[in-house]
Amino acid sequence: MEQIKKISLIIMAGLLLLSFCQPVMAADGDKININSATQQELLKLKFVGEKLAGKIIEYRKDKPFQKPEDIMNVKGVGEKIFNANKDLIVVTNK
Repeated sequence: MEQIKKISLIIMAGLLLLSFCQPVMAADGDKININSATQQELLKLKFVGEKLAGKIIEYRKDKPFQKPEDIMNVKGVGEKIFNANKDLIVVTNK
């Protein structure tokens, strides 16, 4: 019985450790820079298809995005699409 308690404690400690590490590992590696993303990368965003990805690419040629919210200036991108993706997108000018 004592051995089962020890194993359970080790498993719980491991799960707790994983719960703290996961957000750190996913931090910027999964983000999409809407100023430099390819069409394939933009397609990973929710509710963004080929046509809308193309519009995003065309828009940024003339006016690079300054902040993530600027994506709503692209025709076809409204609050619904922005809110669904706001944690996935970043803006940097490379």
